[in-house]
Amino acid sequence: MKLLLLGCIVLFSVSCGSEINREIKETVQEHTLQPIPNDYNPEAKLEELTITLRDQGIPVANYVHAVRTGNLIFLAGKGPKQANGENIVGKLGEDLTVEEGYAAAKEVAINQLSVLKAELGNLNKVKRIVKVNGMVNAVSEFTDHSKVINGYSDLMVAVFGDAGKHARAAVGMGSLPGNMAVEVEMIVEVYE
Repeated sequence: MKLLLLGCIVLFSVSCGSEINREIKETVQEHTLQPIPNDYNPEAKLEELTITLRDQGIPVANYVHAVRTGNLIFLAGKGPKQANGENIVGKLGEDLTVEEGYAAAKEVAINQLSVLKAELGNLNKVKRIVKVNGMVNAVSEFTDHSKVINGYSDLMVAVFGDAGKHARAAVGMGSLPGNMAVEVEMIVEVYE
């Protein structure tokens, strides 16, 4: 009897497992990246958006801007340094509004695009923005981290279209270097 009961449990588990696996496969297929259209041209999109990329200079600490392994590029965290060389600083929820944080995250995106361009020579070589880790300098009561990091994500989608849609984390930090408002790191897949 115990053997029969055990067999029923195993059969039930396997059948439920396959239903769950089928649901997971269907969900993954729904989110699979579509083929890149013939008119895919992030470089032209930057011009259309009137965005000027900036020289990021040499890192000020013991790291590099980007590391490539295979067809992935891991970009170091960047802050919201503006064209005038000044960082946007302050804590969200105390010194800065959500809108100001969004603008700061957009500046970070411009800086990361600048790193990518320097690394690849041409942004048209970007196949997919894979993962974004957004860190927001915020007071403990602040809860709109995702609205701030949308400044970064929205620009990636504006420049790369569907290839700019990515997995993401948006988290709060008690502080960031130099009291900058936002820091973001990114993983990018490129054409070989």
